Amino acid sequence: MKDQKKIIGRTDKVDFPLLDLCDIDVKVDTGAYTSSIHCKEIKEVGQILECRFLDPTHPEYNGKKFTFKNYDITAVKSSNGKVEVRYAIRTKITLFNKTHPITLTLSSRDDMRFPVLIGRKFLSGKFLVDPQLEDQSYNVKS
Repeated sequence: MKDQKKIIGRTDKVDFPLLDLCDIDVKVDTGAYTSSIHCKEIKEVGQILECRFLDPTHPEYNGKKFTFKNYDITAVKSSNGKVEVRYAIRTKITLFNKTHPITLTLSSRDDMRFPVLIGRKFLSGKFLVDPQLEDQSYNVKS
């Protein structure tokens, strides 16, 4: 029997186990194709991408430097139609006590309320979105 799609709300708190980040606020955005995470200190050193996730103003900021050998560079069109070139990494996300692979673009989200945006590419086939709900995954976290 196929897994039934979980109902997720417009916001939630999720874990990124490979990034040592727990209970991170996310906004679910069906208008966005890609998912992104707040990341400011991004640099390529040779063939390796180095970065730190979130920033010191975020309560879950851990200051850890992460390195990625496998990463992509992608063009992302924002809601205002502007195209921005971003780095993209593959990692894991935990929702509803289940861990899934996810691709995240790295972006400065200083002016955004949520450090992570979850887009259609990740949601498709796994979740139905009910914009009246919040923290559906977080509320069943074990």
